[in-house]
Amino acid sequence: MRFAKAVVKHRVPILIITLVLMIPSVLGMIGTRINYDMLDYLPEDMETVVGQKELLEDFGKGAFSFLILEDMPAKDVSALKAKIQQVEHVETVLWYDSLADISIPMEILPDEIYQAFNTENATMMAVFFDTSTSSDITMDAIREIRRLAGKQCFVSGISALVTDLKDLCEREEPIYVGIAVLLACAAMLILLDSWLVPFVFLASIGMMILINLGSNYFMGEISYITKALSAVLQLAVTMDYSIFLWHSYNEQRTHCEDPRTAMVFAIRETLSSVLGSSITTVAGFIALCFMSFTMGRDLGIVMAKGVILGVLGCVTVLPAMILVFDKPLQKTRHKSAIPNMNGFAKGILRVFPVFIVVFALLIPPAYYGYKKTDEEVYYDLGQCLPQDIEYAIANSKLSEEFNIASTHMLLVNAKTSPKTVRSMIKEMEQVDGVKYVLGLESVIGSRVPEEILPESVISILKSDKWELLLINSEYKVASDAVGEQIDALNAILKKHDPTGMLIGEAPCMKDMIDTTSRDFRVVNAISILAIFLIIALVEKSVSLPFILISVIELAIFINLGLPHYFGQSLPFIAPICISTIQLGATVDYAILMTTRYKAERIRGNEKKIAVRTALSASIPSIIVSGMGLFAATFGVAIYSDIDMIGSMCMLMARGAIVSMLAVILILPALLLLFDKLICATTWGMRKKTRLSGNSEKSEVLAK
Repeated sequence: MRFAKAVVKHRVPILIITLVLMIPSVLGMIGTRINYDMLDYLPEDMETVVGQKELLEDFGKGAFSFLILEDMPAKDVSALKAKIQQVEHVETVLWYDSLADISIPMEILPDEIYQAFNTENATMMAVFFDTSTSSDITMDAIREIRRLAGKQCFVSGISALVTDLKDLCEREEPIYVGIAVLLACAAMLILLDSWLVPFVFLASIGMMILINLGSNYFMGEISYITKALSAVLQLAVTMDYSIFLWHSYNEQRTHCEDPRTAMVFAIRETLSSVLGSSITTVAGFIALCFMSFTMGRDLGIVMAKGVILGVLGCVTVLPAMILVFDKPLQKTRHKSAIPNMNGFAKGILRVFPVFIVVFALLIPPAYYGYKKTDEEVYYDLGQCLPQDIEYAIANSKLSEEFNIASTHMLLVNAKTSPKTVRSMIKEMEQVDGVKYVLGLESVIGSRVPEEILPESVISILKSDKWELLLINSEYKVASDAVGEQIDALNAILKKHDPTGMLIGEAPCMKDMIDTTSRDFRVVNAISILAIFLIIALVEKSVSLPFILISVIELAIFINLGLPHYFGQSLPFIAPICISTIQLGATVDYAILMTTRYKAERIRGNEKKIAVRTALSASIPSIIVSGMGLFAATFGVAIYSDIDMIGSMCMLMARGAIVSMLAVILILPALLLLFDKLICATTWGMRKKTRLSGNSEKSEVLAK
């Protein structure tokens, strides 16, 4: 009560302080670096990550791209190569004239060199940068190369992907927020009882979103997925709290003449109710922090922080704004579009056995689809981009012209004898899908001593510590075939050089597949356990957590199972994040109804009356909350050209609807079915319900 009185008393200073905080928040948001490379989130101790660092530190080579040049004379290609070599942070440009003089006709070069760089109407050069794959300066270099080369040049590689992804995200992200705000506002205008209050909600939540985004500055950087989704998710998830305060305030106004007194009671009631609800949502996001693929931690921290700030804003900034705008808010009130739900609740309970049967029948197909969807996710980051984007076109050219779908790099100990390296190359070239292995030994052959080569040539592929070899593969990144190929290549490498490392996009992607498969199980288990314990403590019950979580888990199975039945493939990160987000964000619907059911039973009401009252009272809040989450995410899902973001938003939108329907239709049936068990295993219910049961028996006997 003391906190609520302080908020009401200092409402104007609260608004002034919040508005002042917008300045550092905007600066912090601008100053937070955005990471567009998913491979950056692999654990630091993985061999592929260690190898990439060795390549950068020892060779000065970090990012790597192939350039495909079509219908360009050799002299022009050589001149372009010289220009590209001068681009800032380009470390090496490898073309056939790096290994042989351009005056030597291409046709008399060794087959390995000629075929590595040329087809009938195209030639290819490899570009190494002295910076990491996704650094801002690498992306600037990619843009400069494209500018120099013109339309005849196509740049492939993970750095080109990251560059195109960044450009696309920066164009789309402001529109995401605009769509989410517009549709959420439309939903609130229809479903709430005031024409003005949606704008007050959006202003209050918007300030908390800005503070959250600004505070990300202290994290150094966040992923592009976190940036794209955090504002939309925070708006959708924390809108519930604002709606609860508004309803509570209007209810208190019927008892209190003074709006400030009504707000004190409303803040107190909202704080006690919202804390229990928000803890489950925070727990769901915190569970993501246990992923070894650290993008989960990135999203988890930002979203958990956003929910906490949302609760804080709901009991400080929003009450202050409502009191400041109280007169126009009351004047613009209207009847809600949601009708009285008593009749609907009676109808649901009349046929409750049907919903128990539906619940039982849905479990097998939903779970089967859920497991299949998890097996059918894709990991190829290029697949999440539109196919007409520059990176996708370059990759198609690389595959069509040179039959190269992925490139691996080998770091072999520099002390390994040339004979051993040649033997290893021969074995590797026999592995299915390996087009060729390019290294010093394959270039100069066994008859030419390495000592006679100029240092400028040797330094491209060899240092004091490592020798670098390139392996071009016919298999696509993240495919099962390339995974088997990498295992075979690693076995050969370790046989000849136990210290050697196989690195590149495909090996990193294989590590990511192995890592996220484990993460999915870990995060699911942690989120379910954490939310189970929270429900058990909030509801003071042993049985209710099982019932509530089973309802939401069924909704998750349905939501994540539908892509399998629709023939859709999801990006790998979507099932991991969505199962946790949907559980944490929508279990509140079930808690809201169950808390009211408990209160009615403790008052002595018979079970059907208690469930009916809880259902009819909860439906409006559940509909507003579910439709708010749906509205904030559905528009983004339809608009986004980035499948990683579009898929996650579509899953959140559909998950809100499925969870809403599951709670409204199935949860009441389960509460009726397990009423005796709930009463026996919930603290404070046994004595009260026993008394009510005795009075019901007495009434029946009297009749």
